[in-house]
Amino acid sequence: MIKFSDLNLAPKVLKAVAETGYDTPTPIQAGAIAPALEGRDVLGIAQTGTGKTAAFTLPMITLLGRGRARARMPRSLVLAPTRELAAQVAENFDTYAKYTKLSRALLIGGTSFKDQDKIIDKGVDVLIATPGRLLDHLERGKLILTDVKIMVVDEADRMLDMGFIPDIEEIFKRTPFTRQTLFFSATMAPEIERITNTFLSNPAKIEVARAATTNVNIKQGVVMFKGSAKPKEPSEKRELLRKLIDAEGDACTNAIIFCNRKSDVDIVAKSLNKYGYDAAPIHGDLDQSHRTRTLEGFRDNKLRFLVASDVAARGLDIPAVTHVFNFDVPSHAEDYVHRIGRTGRAGRSGVAIMICVPRDEKNLEDVERLVKTTIPRLELPGGKTAAPTAAELEKTEEKPKRTRSRSRKKDDAPAAKVEASKVEEAKPAEAPKTEVNAEEKPRQERTRGGRGRGPDRRDNGPKVVGMGDEPPAFIAMSFAERAKG
Repeated sequence: MIKFSDLNLAPKVLKAVAETGYDTPTPIQAGAIAPALEGRDVLGIAQTGTGKTAAFTLPMITLLGRGRARARMPRSLVLAPTRELAAQVAENFDTYAKYTKLSRALLIGGTSFKDQDKIIDKGVDVLIATPGRLLDHLERGKLILTDVKIMVVDEADRMLDMGFIPDIEEIFKRTPFTRQTLFFSATMAPEIERITNTFLSNPAKIEVARAATTNVNIKQGVVMFKGSAKPKEPSEKRELLRKLIDAEGDACTNAIIFCNRKSDVDIVAKSLNKYGYDAAPIHGDLDQSHRTRTLEGFRDNKLRFLVASDVAARGLDIPAVTHVFNFDVPSHAEDYVHRIGRTGRAGRSGVAIMICVPRDEKNLEDVERLVKTTIPRLELPGGKTAAPTAAELEKTEEKPKRTRSRSRKKDDAPAAKVEASKVEEAKPAEAPKTEVNAEEKPRQERTRGGRGRGPDRRDNGPKVVGMGDEPPAFIAMSFAERAKG
């Protein structure tokens, strides 16, 4: 069996690794470290939680052992899709490089540009950043990437989902062509494959698990749920979540609860706290200091439940998460793999339970198609299906009564119509009036059409003809002459 000591890592790096308690590399580490130390490009495909961060951090620290960074010109660059994942990489670097003199900088949103500029001006060996904040510094002229010798792209498929691929391409163009590139992803979408073909040169491909597979240490299940009524479904779904947590009992020491929408993250967290469950939300709309405090509380076991959006699906390195609850079926099937990968890490077992309502069944099919397995269906807690409460049943019984009363009114309507028709029959017919109305219709149309329009004049009947120059004699006669005659 390969050990870290067999991988030609620097002695100071091996010393730091030994202090963490690890002596045997994971498959992705064993496959990626050796070619990376040889200076080759690396394409690593592995599911989340398999140790990809150390797979590029350890050889990078070893390769950067010689040399010194110049102001505003980092010697290596690590790109991560989220702030949390970037912070995780920074923590790993601090752990494994503590016996070296290498410096690093973390460029993420939510922190001061001024403080980041001060660190960059001193010169850093390792620059860890999210694409958006890195481009901000580049556009401000505060950063130069022409001295980058090693470039790492972590969680490339997540970059694709978040729309960062154009940013990644722009950043690649600003780095030297001679750089070494380490590219890691959990899945290989066609767009990701296109980028690797463009920017990687004859990479060593390490695929330790089939793309988009889930950890065998994770016990999965899905509850098919339908609310008693559409307006009540959200509250009943939150009640179901609490029952699922209670059903796990003491085995659920902590858990991450994932929601698709940020608004639901806040609502679910507030609901759990209302019923005595220690929970806090985390999503992209919260400021960085708030997110950091929440994550620290969860890591230190001061917080039992973390309600999160997908911004936290890949940026959390907490080995001891026992459960993951998917309050919603993820809209993107790949996110399911990353969500449940927060549990069952480092050889531990984990539990992942998902709630699926009828409108999410299509997303569930996509998930099962991706992971190529059928997720076991679980019964509702207690083995019962969701049923209306007694109060709801009373309300539903009242509704038919009101419906029947309306139906009687509708049934009476024909009789009223018959009586009305009899009254109409008793009235005399007004045929002349009808004829006049029929003639008035074109007159009204003429008024609406306006003066001088051809079609209106053609519809006005024959033109009036005068009597000419010689009117009839009887017209010229006076009344007296008519009387004599």
